[in-house]
Amino acid sequence: MDIQNPVKKKSNRLAEIAAGKTFPTETHDVLKSEEPLLEVSGFNLSYGAKQALFDINMIIPKGKVTALVGPSGCGKSTLLRSINRINDLLSTVRINGEMKLNGEPVYAPAVDVIELRKRMGMVFQKPNPFPMSVYENVIYSLRIDGERNKSVLDEVCERSLRGAAIWEETKDRLNESALGMSGGQQQRLCIARAIAAEPEVLLMDEPCSALDPIATNKIEDLIADLRGDYTIVIVTHNMQQAARVSDYTAFMYLGRLIEYGPTSTIFQNPHLQETQDYVTGRFG
Repeated sequence: MDIQNPVKKKSNRLAEIAAGKTFPTETHDVLKSEEPLLEVSGFNLSYGAKQALFDINMIIPKGKVTALVGPSGCGKSTLLRSINRINDLLSTVRINGEMKLNGEPVYAPAVDVIELRKRMGMVFQKPNPFPMSVYENVIYSLRIDGERNKSVLDEVCERSLRGAAIWEETKDRLNESALGMSGGQQQRLCIARAIAAEPEVLLMDEPCSALDPIATNKIEDLIADLRGDYTIVIVTHNMQQAARVSDYTAFMYLGRLIEYGPTSTIFQNPHLQETQDYVTGRFG
């Protein structure tokens, strides 16, 4: 172990958190040098009387891949879905705190949520292509914005399918139903549909959980290819996947952000014993 950065001794922190005690997030200093795309400050979220997120403070670095990890029910997907305000669809949700996307508030009263969501691409656990052709799936966001120029639509379709590493598999079947594709192809199509709108951030909620290992490898390769061009936030239960695809990893537990830092450090030399126990499979 690096004697310059020893793991802090365990003080049964997770049990104390479960009992209601609060601790500041262990945020690694290197994050201070990153340019943030998203800034989260004192963010809390409740479903009715049940609080799901507690005082989340973090930045999501621009052009990097950030993985959210932690046991089931720890708030990973809730935090991800807070970014594009999908949680607003539930009448019982209450939030306080702040999020800013490129310096602009996400939760201000005057924010047009529809326009906000156009700035973000969302990829869900299960592929969800629309019941229409491959072509129409990809250019859907342009259609609803009123784009009618076929040359523009054709260009965006090809660029997005190439960006999602599925052009060669689809170029001769653009007019066929997307529902006839394999699960892995459908998920890459959904990524193509998401990036067609040129989002500022790409949100992925366990995008490989419904896929076989070969399709999973293709999605992971795609994430690596998209890094730099897009800011990506991915929720995953797969520790190996988080280690492979992300630049930064945030470990969450019971709605709290426990430790957040470079993925290599989180997995090899975390600051907290609790983080080490989780990433090495000792609990969770």
